Amino acid sequence: MKPSRYNRRKFIRSATAATSAAGLFSILPKELLGNDAVPSIAGEYNITGKIPEPKINFSVIGINHGHIYGQTDAVIRGGGQLISFHAKEDDLAAAFAKKYPQAKRVTDEKEILEDKTIHLVLSSIIPNERAPLGRRVMQHGKDYMSDKPGITSLEQLAEVRRVQKQTGRIYSIMYSERFENRATVKAGELVKAGAIGKVIQTIGLGPHRISLSTRPPWFFDKKYFGGIITDIASHQFDQFLYFTGSTKADVVFSQTGNVAHPQYPQFEDFGDVTINGNGGTGYIRVDWFTPDGLQTWGDGRLTILGTEGFIEIRKNIDIAGRPGGNHLFLITNKDTQYIDCKDVVLPYGEQLVNDIVNRTETAMTQAHCFLATELALKAQKKAKKLVPGKA
Repeated sequence: MKPSRYNRRKFIRSATAATSAAGLFSILPKELLGNDAVPSIAGEYNITGKIPEPKINFSVIGINHGHIYGQTDAVIRGGGQLISFHAKEDDLAAAFAKKYPQAKRVTDEKEILEDKTIHLVLSSIIPNERAPLGRRVMQHGKDYMSDKPGITSLEQLAEVRRVQKQTGRIYSIMYSERFENRATVKAGELVKAGAIGKVIQTIGLGPHRISLSTRPPWFFDKKYFGGIITDIASHQFDQFLYFTGSTKADVVFSQTGNVAHPQYPQFEDFGDVTINGNGGTGYIRVDWFTPDGLQTWGDGRLTILGTEGFIEIRKNIDIAGRPGGNHLFLITNKDTQYIDCKDVVLPYGEQLVNDIVNRTETAMTQAHCFLATELALKAQKKAKKLVPGKA
């Protein structure tokens, strides 16, 4: 299947009518934003709400998923100055330019790659193109931040690792379910403080709404997105490694299936994984079965089990009725607490910018970034095919 442009006329009409960045996000359609995109609040760049003095210049190449808005906002609030962007699709480019009028649109990615004043390149291009782009970025002496999945095959991973080691550049994948979710950031603080003792296991659930009519053709062919575990579950592998402190892990069992969408034979709508690491164990389940009656694209959940308690996170919604997302429940031998995390500061953008300036690894180590992806790719490759109605 050849990726093709899909109908975005409704988006263009709506985007043109927007009068501000905040207004734009209120009308971004699912066909651009994606049901799993989590846009940042317009103007929220740091704890003071003010844009910091720029420390680096950055650009964007490829905006095929709405995650690029969260990526861009994270770097801006961390001290990055957006200079330019490249996108082949005129309608997607118009939306991006509306949100970020300071950025110049260039006609060829080489204008960005060969611009020596640019330090960092961001991308949410079609998934199987992200790793090749990242190699080009690093070979031009720049750091790179990709939307997930940042790599869609083990062959791509080997080549990215080679170029990263050769160039010494940063290859970061924005695992937004941790980096851009305030409750998950808060959970990291609690675990580090010993609130639940030693972590034994994580359970990560990543349900999504499919919204068939809004999806581009490449969405349904795993040669472009790598498979459901490669794509969605990369978030959960990242969280498993982070919360258990594992630096090594093995995939115990994995399975994938196309349970309910036979009209798309190259698509996968369900997957789950059991994993064992040197810091704990994990279970992951991802799917495309969020019902339309839920007031969000997916009831993403994370349970962190410790020797002295556990934490449960409802990332996007509390179906018991509390408004908004970022809900955290802390249960210990002492009591049960509910923590509203809506005001927790998101540190990833600032940490990454500082890493670029100082050549450090405070946002995420390169080893962690690659290991989370490697585990997802291995789980995808070894997955047993789930056939409905057959044991």
